[in-house]
Amino acid sequence: MSICYDSSESLLTLETASSVYQMKIDAYGYLEHLYYGRPAGGTDMSYLQRRYDRGFSGSPYAAGEDRTFSLDTMPQEYTSFGVGDFRTHSIGVINSDGSRCAELHYVSHEIREGKYSIPGLPAVYDNGGEAKTLVITLRDAVTGLVVRLYYGVFHDLDVITRAAEIVNEGTEEVILEKASSLCLDIPFGTWDLICFTGRHCMERQPERRPLSHSVQVISSERGMSSHQQNPFVIVCDRQANEDHGDCYGMMLAYSGNFKAEAGLDQFGSARIVMGISDTYFQWHLAPGESFCTPETILAYGEGLTRISHIFHRLIRHNICRGEYKLAHRPVLLNSWEASYFDFDENRILAIAKEAEELGIELFVLDDGWFRRRRDDNAGLGDWTADMEKFPGGLPALVEKINRMGMKFGIWVEPEMVNEDSDLYRAHPDWALKAPGRSPMLGRNQLVLDLGREEVRDYLYDAMAKLFRENNIQYVKWDMNRSLSDVYSAVCTPSRQGEAGHRYVLGIYGLLERLTEEFPHILFEGCAGGGGRFDAGMLYYTPQIWCSDDTDAVERIAIQNGTSFGYPVSAMGSHVSAVPNHQTGRSTPLALRGMVAMSGAFGYELDPGKLTEEEKQEIRAQIREFHRDQDLILDGLYYRLTDMAEQLPYAAWQFVSKDRGSSLLNLAVLHVQANAPLIHVRLKGLDPQAVYRIEEDGSCITGAALMYGGYTMPILTGDYPVFRLHLVRVCEMPKEKVQPEEEA
Repeated sequence: MSICYDSSESLLTLETASSVYQMKIDAYGYLEHLYYGRPAGGTDMSYLQRRYDRGFSGSPYAAGEDRTFSLDTMPQEYTSFGVGDFRTHSIGVINSDGSRCAELHYVSHEIREGKYSIPGLPAVYDNGGEAKTLVITLRDAVTGLVVRLYYGVFHDLDVITRAAEIVNEGTEEVILEKASSLCLDIPFGTWDLICFTGRHCMERQPERRPLSHSVQVISSERGMSSHQQNPFVIVCDRQANEDHGDCYGMMLAYSGNFKAEAGLDQFGSARIVMGISDTYFQWHLAPGESFCTPETILAYGEGLTRISHIFHRLIRHNICRGEYKLAHRPVLLNSWEASYFDFDENRILAIAKEAEELGIELFVLDDGWFRRRRDDNAGLGDWTADMEKFPGGLPALVEKINRMGMKFGIWVEPEMVNEDSDLYRAHPDWALKAPGRSPMLGRNQLVLDLGREEVRDYLYDAMAKLFRENNIQYVKWDMNRSLSDVYSAVCTPSRQGEAGHRYVLGIYGLLERLTEEFPHILFEGCAGGGGRFDAGMLYYTPQIWCSDDTDAVERIAIQNGTSFGYPVSAMGSHVSAVPNHQTGRSTPLALRGMVAMSGAFGYELDPGKLTEEEKQEIRAQIREFHRDQDLILDGLYYRLTDMAEQLPYAAWQFVSKDRGSSLLNLAVLHVQANAPLIHVRLKGLDPQAVYRIEEDGSCITGAALMYGGYTMPILTGDYPVFRLHLVRVCEMPKEKVQPEEEA
């Protein structure tokens, strides 16, 4: 049973295949966290808490003279401000009398079959019989504020999800100033924090540092999850690596402002609190009203690779939805780096014809197709085709490309508006901007207030009309600036702290309507590349443009960092022209193809400018991707090199779930004279099997490849690459089988 309640000990235990999560209702009615980690044989883990005089830390009034009891020292499930716990808190309120106290006591709990859902928000879903739900109700006796803690337990997936519903059951208004999704206390151990930092064109770079007594904050206040940070962190044992050590992964399924706070208290206990950022946030709760937090996904595992595998499987099977969540993705060509804004119908058809001859399956028309869109100064908001560029309109263009045998896709940026647009001239108040101030411009555009129903309805009508009138089978949904001047004309002055979250709810609501009506369309998320790469968006778009940086060398680092939490099937990745448009670097087509094939594969160049030799190589790449697509998109992904070590090469590997086939990719990033041989140990293979290397026909045991490794041939030239396809051909004789080590 994945959720168990021991009434004699007031003990609640959540079990997954490889972890146990335990909490207890203590003698004073507080919900105490006991343990999260490896299975412990059904033991009541409260024996770990040794209490002694904590008088200076303070104790609840109900504890009387019991100086051993202090909220400031005990591990808790959901912490509040102003009642004796002076550490990072989960919930902050302003009561009607101006006080900021909320003392939450256990009231009841309920165990349900299946997985809870969250109104208006993305959440992990149950495919049928996979999950159970625990709901714990806490209450503040003075104000009547109720907090319901939701735990979703996926036993076989090794995942526990958490969310909170905050309900005002009192008679006076309560203002939320903070409403976190997760509080996790880890009382013992020595821990590092891994976060994923970056910038536009270099997103999600792992940064690892020790947890300290100073609280570390990983957050975004940009109105989106951002290029600079990501709502995913890992807390791991100081000695943990890819294969060993206790690791806790925490991912927030949310696409707006977020905050993760992590630090040690005065006695060395770690606390991690995660949820919507409380900066600029307030939410008014009238009597009877409720607020739901986004969902946090928790996974415990032995080693960083195990954490990655848990999240990869969960996102592909239990977050992504629709026809394309597990389906093959068409190989595409995007027009952006081929033509930018400089095109007409003849140019687009010429590019498309060349693409079709290469074996491209989907042609994507990027920015510049709608009225007045000669550059990025005008047109956003007016989603009708430029008849000067396309005399027959979009339907005629789409039909011509379909007749070539290709699907048609299109770029849109619905959340944005240019001041030079019919939409803005008609509805200037629909943009986010503070009264009496000139708003900040980003890419010469403003952000529409998606918290307003009429804005969402307009965008739905415009997008639905576009999709209905044209045979569109792919949509690149872009968002090319952060949110500033966040002021909604329909929120009163006292409720402007709600505008940011209402925006996120608005984009989710709009995407829900469109994806439900147009299930055949493959939606790809984008925000200046990877500025909104999170589980919340993946609920609506099964892939996201990983980065605007298409330089193959930099993409290795970007995709490596992204892989810690997100599957390669979610990473839009393209081969672009050289010299690269972002870095000016020239790399061979073999490297660009190998890197782009480690994701949702496509091209972003003008095929008419390629040599015949390059065209032949692209045709071969497409054939190879078709052959390996199942292995790449649905196999197990292994990072074989640590980018932080700055080795002269990078290597990564895919292994099929049955361990019957594998693909090793290796790129030399810095060729050296008289260099040491490059040697890697493969992972995830069957040690008792023999594998044939398809490139040379040799046969080697899985045990040898994992424990002895593989030495590369001498690789020279400009960024040389090496690929190794392995196929299991037989089992080793039993007497020759080596003892299997834990990978």
